[in-house]
Amino acid sequence: MKVDGKSIFKRLIRLVLPVAGAGLLGTGCQTYQQQNKVIVYWHQGDLTNAVAEATRKADANANNKDAIVWRLEQGAVLRAAGRYEDSNRALDQAQVKIDDYSQQAKVRLGQETGALLSNQANLDYEGRAYDGIMLNTYRALNYLALGQPDNARPEIIRAYQRQQYAVADNARRIEKTQAEAARQKDKAIMDKAANDPLFQTQLQNSMTNLSDIKVYSDYVNPFTVYLDGIFFMANAADGSDLERARKSLERVTSFVPDNEYVKQDLAAVDGLINGRPLALTTYVIFETGCAPDRDQVRIDIPIIVSKVSYVGAAFPTLRPQGDFQPVLTVTANGVNYRTETVCNMDSIVARDFKNDQPVVITKTIAATVTKAVAAYAANQAAQQSGGDLAGLFMQLGTAAFQMAVNIADTRTWTTLPKEFQICRFPTPADGRVELSTPNGMRLSVTLDGVANGAKIDLTSTGGVQASLNTGALVNVVYVRSITSGTPLLVSQFKL
Repeated sequence: MKVDGKSIFKRLIRLVLPVAGAGLLGTGCQTYQQQNKVIVYWHQGDLTNAVAEATRKADANANNKDAIVWRLEQGAVLRAAGRYEDSNRALDQAQVKIDDYSQQAKVRLGQETGALLSNQANLDYEGRAYDGIMLNTYRALNYLALGQPDNARPEIIRAYQRQQYAVADNARRIEKTQAEAARQKDKAIMDKAANDPLFQTQLQNSMTNLSDIKVYSDYVNPFTVYLDGIFFMANAADGSDLERARKSLERVTSFVPDNEYVKQDLAAVDGLINGRPLALTTYVIFETGCAPDRDQVRIDIPIIVSKVSYVGAAFPTLRPQGDFQPVLTVTANGVNYRTETVCNMDSIVARDFKNDQPVVITKTIAATVTKAVAAYAANQAAQQSGGDLAGLFMQLGTAAFQMAVNIADTRTWTTLPKEFQICRFPTPADGRVELSTPNGMRLSVTLDGVANGAKIDLTSTGGVQASLNTGALVNVVYVRSITSGTPLLVSQFKL
């Protein structure tokens, strides 16, 4: 291979000394999980400090490569704290940047080249497909909590549309990455590394915790689709909205065919289409647990570049979170209802992770090979310029440099839930709903506007017209449980 030893030597001298020194002192590059104090407070149920830390990190990183992920974290914790307008402002800032990245057709060559001498975590976090979907879903829920269904409507539509665009976007990313890899001058070494049986075995072993996760269709979020269905059922402006609701609920049943509550929703929307008014209904939406975070595994790249003392690569792995409330029991009118899963975020994150693997593997191998070849050239140049001692020093420096920057991209939205669960039931005349968990937590909720036996008179309306103005008939109790030991966070709104 032909390399410009002197230029690489000079470049690595500027990079090696500070990074290698920091790495040896234990203060070098940190993974996202090591930086993320928000999730520590979050798991403790300490919303005050979680909000403060998320806001501090989001503001400090507002104009750098991590801007989006910190705004997403900030938006989620603000939402949990009931600060819906502030949450939407944070999510809007994330959305602007996500949309800007999606509109950029040209590759940022300078940034990609820099990553080849460091790691993929140094690239801009542009937002994963499920980030955008959940961003708009949360914005819609925030508007509903604020009593602004007209503002929620476009957010729900956009969340639905993002799912349709994501498949094509991912295919383009893979094609672009493969084309870039094909142009690399060290492509033969990259192919050898990627196809090595030992490397493939190690890589597959690092993904064994994903084998039990059942994934959905590409980029579909069943909760977003479900919200689309019940929103347009309860807020239909015309028959086309009711048909949209029906199609969305039918789609949800394909993912959770045993969910009896979704079947009841389908029957309700069919009734509306056929002129029967919607009954007084209360929903409980239950967010429980935390979505997977990302760890890293280090795998040696099975290539030999003479006199390079360290050739390795760090790959991201998913780490599902196990501490969560598995179900919520809801008591109303003397009847117990158990929430049922409508969406498992582990499945969504795992599907996105698997879809992104070809890009991650290709870019990581390319970066590892580039650093190995550059280190070899720098070592040679140092020895030729300063003798054996200089060569030994450079070998130690390049080895320390590669270890310091050998970090996987572990950035991910950690404050998303593990599951979305639901139940529905006739609204109790006394407006009282009791919530309880398997480990003994209990909470009594009084429905807004339904206390003291308040009822809605349906005798003066009927047929389809009644079905098109039923927002006041549908109550939603929204419950968030972060871990099995944290208190239940409860809010209400009407559809």
